[in-house]
Amino acid sequence: MTTKKAQLGRTVSIVGTGSYAPDRILTNAELEKMVDTSDEWIVTRTGIRERHIAAAEQATSDLAAEAARRALADAGVKAEDVGLIVVATITPDMGFPSTGCLVQTLIGAENAFCFDLEAACSGFIFALETAKNYVASGTVETALVIGAEKMSAFVDWKDRNTCVLFGDAAGAAVLQARNAPHGLMASAFGSDGSLGELLMLPAGGSRRPASEQTVKDRLHYLKMAGREVFKHAVNNMVKSSKEAIRRAGLTAHDIDWIIPHQANLRIIDAIADRLSEPREKLVINLDRYGNTSAATITVALDELARSGKLKKGHRILLTAFGGGFTWGASVVEWDK
Repeated sequence: MTTKKAQLGRTVSIVGTGSYAPDRILTNAELEKMVDTSDEWIVTRTGIRERHIAAAEQATSDLAAEAARRALADAGVKAEDVGLIVVATITPDMGFPSTGCLVQTLIGAENAFCFDLEAACSGFIFALETAKNYVASGTVETALVIGAEKMSAFVDWKDRNTCVLFGDAAGAAVLQARNAPHGLMASAFGSDGSLGELLMLPAGGSRRPASEQTVKDRLHYLKMAGREVFKHAVNNMVKSSKEAIRRAGLTAHDIDWIIPHQANLRIIDAIADRLSEPREKLVINLDRYGNTSAATITVALDELARSGKLKKGHRILLTAFGGGFTWGASVVEWDK
């Protein structure tokens, strides 16, 4: 929720976007040779046809840095002018230092302070609101928000139910205060930690440190109860979307574009149905990227912006759901 201080502060706009996906593309046909699955099964149940996979030597910070460079170029902003870097990720290069600090060095943003934010697939919109408040309050003039994931490093390639879903990518947005009437308009967020075990990475933290047994039990890979996640995802994304739209003083019909988290085409269709909005408003690139967690929304936003379809004054609904559980939605008026 927008803080009182931010409400009384400056309006904040997205002034540039950028995205990056690794060169290697893994198709459903290739997955058929790896696990017991088929192109028809994957497309029918998820809508995914291919996904990008990072090279062994590429880490999340490398993907994030390239997306950041492209966003800064789009905004016409120098790296040294960035005051804040927030990286949303569940696949950091390492436990610490933060991926944000690593990105700072890679792009030469020596004047920024940096940290990571972990809210799984909801991470980008959580980070967007966090950075917005820093800019609105005058703490910084320019913020760089990044959603980046190397999901392939944490996917169990022997589990056909999850390995077909995920890909690697990064997206970034540059925020600045503008004399725009709206910019980042309103948001709504929620969490339910009691359901965390339905979508999690069991080992590698302080609860279950890495050991011979955790490796043997394959606990360092993502685990998901798909049907339960589906149900909670639809309900909470719709709920937060309606609340964010209400807080913005709008109706769903006032929204020009809806960018949902790209997890599953059935979830996306269900959200459109529940909001009673036509599918033409939806931005969908799931078929080409799969689920890239915190990167999905910002990659889709960047593609929309570069397509020429996104016009100044258009209102965009961003909505996501992720492990934790976490969920949220933001309404943005495009000011570029």
